[in-house]
Amino acid sequence: MGNFKGHALPGSFFLLFGLWWSVKYPLKYACRKNKNVCYLEQMLVLLISWAGMVAEQFVPDGPHLKLYNYEKKHWDHLMNWQHATMYLFYGISGLVDIVAHGTNALPAAMDRMMLSLAVFIEGFLFCYHLHGRAMLDVHVHQLLLFAIFGAAACIFLEVFFRGSIVLEMLRTSLCILQGSWFWQIGFVLYPPNGSPEWNQTDHTNMMFLTMCYCWHYAFAFLILAVNYTIVSWQHFLTTESQNGSSQLADEVQELNRFALSDY
Repeated sequence: MGNFKGHALPGSFFLLFGLWWSVKYPLKYACRKNKNVCYLEQMLVLLISWAGMVAEQFVPDGPHLKLYNYEKKHWDHLMNWQHATMYLFYGISGLVDIVAHGTNALPAAMDRMMLSLAVFIEGFLFCYHLHGRAMLDVHVHQLLLFAIFGAAACIFLEVFFRGSIVLEMLRTSLCILQGSWFWQIGFVLYPPNGSPEWNQTDHTNMMFLTMCYCWHYAFAFLILAVNYTIVSWQHFLTTESQNGSSQLADEVQELNRFALSDY
């Protein structure tokens, strides 16, 4: 993650799932039905996790599966190893999700428990990921921790309150926030295309980015509101259309009955 692309990759991962959940859960709530699990979501988690681990290991300046440098006598590319570990736990979460819903081998709540642990591990590793960095670098990552640990706590509550639309939407908002903030970190620490660099020691930059973080969360809520409104309205129109068609069919059937009785 020590470059712009390294932050854009996980950012895209969280944005993708956040946007998907922002449609999935309102639709589930509007229909009031327990749909069959779509394994595409879990398979996508496994695929992205695997791709993330491979990318962290085999980028040109990556460790290439070497954990310790015996020539220089120190650990090798521990930052990449930590990122790969984060992806590993998300991959395990996706696997547990598939097993829990595809078989009776695991309790149904195990998927939420494992996802909560995966998010917690991400935050736990980030806590010890910032030693010796510039002030602004530390600050933007500390802001990220609020979204990470907030999501971990929210998902843990879903173990006991499964199917709560409030918790599901809260988790979705924090996932979108985490994704968009990863992108923001990339733009701040590794400005692309020759953009001016941020002053890493300017306190006003910290103040602005703290405010900007709140704007990101407001934008996440806006996405939720728009998608929730669209899904609810579309469901309403579909239901009304089906009710109208059903009523028309009943009237036609009644007219046919009268016609046959007169005949």
